[in-house]
Amino acid sequence: MEEAVLNGHPLPTGAQPGGRVALPELAADNLLVVRSVQRRTDAGQGVHRAVDPKDGEVYVWMSFEPDDARVVFACFDQPDLKTVFGITVHAPERWLVTSNTGDAEVTAVDGTSTWTYADTPPLSTYNLVVNAGPFHELRSTRAGYDLGLYARQSLAPMLERDAEEMFDITAKGLTFFGEQFAMPFPQPRYNQVFAPEMGGAMENYGCVTWSDSFVFRDTPSYAEREQRALVLLHEMAHMWFGDMVTMQWWDDLWLNESFAEWACGWAAVSCTEFTDMWASMLAGEKQDAYAADAGPTTHPIRQRLHDVAAAEATFDDITYPKGAAVLKQLVAYVGEEAFVSGLRSYFRKHAWKNTTLDDLVVELAEASGRDLTAWIEGWLETSGTDRLTLEPDGDGLALVATAPSGRGPLPHRLLVGAYADGGDRLTLVEQVSVEVMGERTSIEPRPEADLWLVNDEDLTFAVARPDAASLDLMLTRGGDLPTAVGRTLALTTAWSLMYDGELTAQRFVECGVHVLARETADSVVEELLERVIQAADRWAPAATRDELLSQVADLCLALADDPDAEPARRTAALRGLARTATTQAQLESLASAATEPDVRWRRLTRLAELDRLDDSDVESLLAEDPNPDAWMNALQARTARPNADAKAQAWHTVMVDRKIPPGMIGRVGRAFWRPDQEELVTPYAEQFLQSLVRIGDAGMLWALSLSYSFFPSAGGEPGFLDRLEVAAASDDVSPVVRQTVRDAGDRRRRRDTSRAAATEGVRV
Repeated sequence: MEEAVLNGHPLPTGAQPGGRVALPELAADNLLVVRSVQRRTDAGQGVHRAVDPKDGEVYVWMSFEPDDARVVFACFDQPDLKTVFGITVHAPERWLVTSNTGDAEVTAVDGTSTWTYADTPPLSTYNLVVNAGPFHELRSTRAGYDLGLYARQSLAPMLERDAEEMFDITAKGLTFFGEQFAMPFPQPRYNQVFAPEMGGAMENYGCVTWSDSFVFRDTPSYAEREQRALVLLHEMAHMWFGDMVTMQWWDDLWLNESFAEWACGWAAVSCTEFTDMWASMLAGEKQDAYAADAGPTTHPIRQRLHDVAAAEATFDDITYPKGAAVLKQLVAYVGEEAFVSGLRSYFRKHAWKNTTLDDLVVELAEASGRDLTAWIEGWLETSGTDRLTLEPDGDGLALVATAPSGRGPLPHRLLVGAYADGGDRLTLVEQVSVEVMGERTSIEPRPEADLWLVNDEDLTFAVARPDAASLDLMLTRGGDLPTAVGRTLALTTAWSLMYDGELTAQRFVECGVHVLARETADSVVEELLERVIQAADRWAPAATRDELLSQVADLCLALADDPDAEPARRTAALRGLARTATTQAQLESLASAATEPDVRWRRLTRLAELDRLDDSDVESLLAEDPNPDAWMNALQARTARPNADAKAQAWHTVMVDRKIPPGMIGRVGRAFWRPDQEELVTPYAEQFLQSLVRIGDAGMLWALSLSYSFFPSAGGEPGFLDRLEVAAASDDVSPVVRQTVRDAGDRRRRRDTSRAAATEGVRV
């Protein structure tokens, strides 16, 4: 802090204890003027400065959630103190600047431009933003909105390639949410800025900032396009859930994140081409939610949080995908019409204010005519996942609900699908609507069926366990179910069994190959293929790993060679082949099919894993690839080699220099911690343990990414995971790192147990 004056009296300057400025002798009305300089701009905390390695251009972006606004300017940094902000920015004349409110008044003097923005509506401090740099800008007027897209100059061709789709989804989303909530987005200008070295995206009012990893360097696959639409609509939903109406304190973070995550799926299915979004979310993020809810750090969706450090740890798979799934169940419980009616009343009464859970429940209860007290207490204020098991019950069936210890079963409204085996297909006979209100729910009368699919259409959040006959059909014939959600339920049920130690990786891979060979929905192919690859590569014992990877590679070859396959599906299949190719024939097929830089980099990474990488191929592709961040792909490929120098270089780049942005850490981490290189990476497992405190020194996104995506998924001396958990429990370790490490450790223990059981001949 360079200077601070309170009511005309100077305050002490320099570094402030705890980063907080004491304000003595306050009057009834006060004027505080602070001048400060932010010198740390390399950790994604508050303000970040990035240099494009392609052309040397400099870009600056800001991201303040949950309480990093105070790093940039003096403020009372808590969500319930909303106010109007006036933002003025001085920047080099050739730069573009974006902020929350529409067009700025711009003047230029001696090479410096001054951008003066209109006052914002009442916002929380974490909703503010300034982005600046020599951005490439695209604009389009649609549905009455002035829409902008920005990316660094070196990504201009990629942005222009995908701009039409992003403009189209943005206009449709703004129209859809405005109509559904009976509250249009209140300003004409809506910008989206793709920033270098950022992770994820941030819902700044009127000016969303994204990681520019979403500006795909090669033609995107269907799953990538769908994921980008999901993020776009998630951040847009925050304009209502979070920006216009804001939680009073972080206890109710779910009012922001759970709602935005539910709303993006709802909007995608309703107003975009991505109509299988619910199946995609089931295949991916919902499985992560089940894992988190079964892990050692599970917590209620809504919980008491005493400080912001604790709040950071709740930006997790409970608050996001579990919260979204629970809201989807609430919609099924009260009906969509009543649910939307309650939301409209909620927004009308609380626009530009702060709310708590009670404010929302009042509106939903009134709109639906249902007492939601027990539902709220059970679903939002307890943790753990119910297990729903289907059992014969006389002439009918019974759905038996088993709850985690400490509470009874939650109320569920779901469908049970009855399917007949027609030899080459499973045909829906009937869907039975079931409302679970206790431990045992009868299903009568019982239609004739060969397979009973519990939680058909995926309406609730529960672990499903079918009867024995149905399970056998699901494992061997899951791909013959008629819907994308049904087929995905078959494979994710098998995943759940494997995750809980009730099924081997080999059985899961066999089930996955059958499902994916018949899957017609592009939404789920890439996500389900990723889970099958994980099972073969990470869950199977060493003795069967290559055999299972080869089976998956053959599946990928068949998908890629299908003459009726769309280009996006072929891309997904080739990416899978680049993860699994094992035999010489498979590697040769991959070499001939890999034409775009992305698949070529993936091929080189696979060759490195097999210790067959020629570094001249890396240098050659680096020279050809127009991607300004291609050096990170080169690092990934070299890191995968079973070579001590390669591991040392990667460790230093990721963990010491922190040159890899959050969005890329996972790919480098997967190459580093190879299950067939345990001895080589064991020393680094210990170094990771010693780095836990330092990991938390970075901004929230970096801390999350380093602690999860670079977690030691292989290696370590005997007892390593126990010692790691003890180290993570230290008070010096930030809560977000502590929680992430404990959860990642639980998942690794399950994988290790699965491999050990299969090695010992235990088969289920």
